[in-house]
Amino acid sequence: MPEPVNSTPTPFDAARFAKAVRQRLQSLQRSGVSSMTTATGQGVDLSELQNHLATIARHGLPSMEQELPAAESAVTPVVAESVQITAVADSSPIVSASDANPTAVPNDPVMPSKKHKELDLVCQDVADCTACAELAATRISTVFGVGNPNARLVFYGEAPGADEDKQGEPFVGRAGKLLNKIIEAMGLSREEIYILNTIKCRPPGNRNPTPAEQQNCSEFLQRQLEIIQPEYIVCLGAIASHSFLDCKTPIGKMRGQFFEKNGSKVLCTFHPAYLLRDPRRKRDVWDDMQFLMKDMGLPIPRKSKGVE
Repeated sequence: MPEPVNSTPTPFDAARFAKAVRQRLQSLQRSGVSSMTTATGQGVDLSELQNHLATIARHGLPSMEQELPAAESAVTPVVAESVQITAVADSSPIVSASDANPTAVPNDPVMPSKKHKELDLVCQDVADCTACAELAATRISTVFGVGNPNARLVFYGEAPGADEDKQGEPFVGRAGKLLNKIIEAMGLSREEIYILNTIKCRPPGNRNPTPAEQQNCSEFLQRQLEIIQPEYIVCLGAIASHSFLDCKTPIGKMRGQFFEKNGSKVLCTFHPAYLLRDPRRKRDVWDDMQFLMKDMGLPIPRKSKGVE
C-alpha cells in the first residue's frame, strides 16, 4: 500500500532552494552556458547570479520589511522569471565560518564581477591551449578552477584525475570528497575558498605531470593567483609543494610551517589521495589545518575528531 501523502504544506526553505538553483546553474556553466535572458529580455550573467544565491543560501531571504540592496533587488525577480527547477532534497547545511565568527572571513561571497571577467579570460585561454600536445589530444575537458575569486584561502592540488576530466572541475572524485570533509571540518565551504591544480589537463593514466607540463601551465596559475590574491595557499602533496615553491624538500619536513610567496602564506600538507591510501596521516593533516585556522583567526572546535 502506498504511503499516505502528507497534506501539510512544507515550509519554503529559501536556503535549500537557492542551493538547488545554484547546482543547476553550475551544470549549465559546465555545458558552456555563461548567461541567460529573462522573459523581460534582461540579460543575466550566471556567475553573478550564483553569487547572489550563495548569499541567500547562507543568510536566507531578506525580510519584506527590510530594504533590499540594489544588486539583490535587481536579481531576485530574475530567479523567479528565468529559473524553473525542482528543489534538491539535501538537508545538509552550508557551513560558514563567518556565521560562527563574523570577523573570521571578511570577504563576502558576492564577488566583484571584474574578477569574474578576468578569470573568464584566463579560463578561455586555458581551454584554447595546446602547448602540451599529448594532454590536449587526450583530455575531455580542461579543469580551470572553482570557488570564490575573492577568497582568503586557496587549495592547490596536483593534477586532474578521470572524474575531474569528465566534469571540468577540480577535486570531485574520492579525493575531492575527502577534501570537502577537511574544508567542512574547518567550518568553511567550497563556496568560500578557491581550488585549483598545478596543471589544467589530466595526464594520461593519471601519471604525474612532467616538469615541462607544469612549466607550460605556470603562466595560467600565476594569472589566477594575481586575480584572486589569496592570503593563504595550501599545497596538497609533494608535487604541488615542490612545483609551487621550487624545491625538493620531503613533504614531511615542509609541514607545520608557513612559507611566503608573492605575498601569500603557503602551507604544505599531504594530498587527500595519499590519505585514502594511508588513513593514519589524517591526524597530521588535521594538525596542519588547525595550525592554519589559528593563523587565519578561525574558531577551532574544542571537541573534534578531525577528518574522518
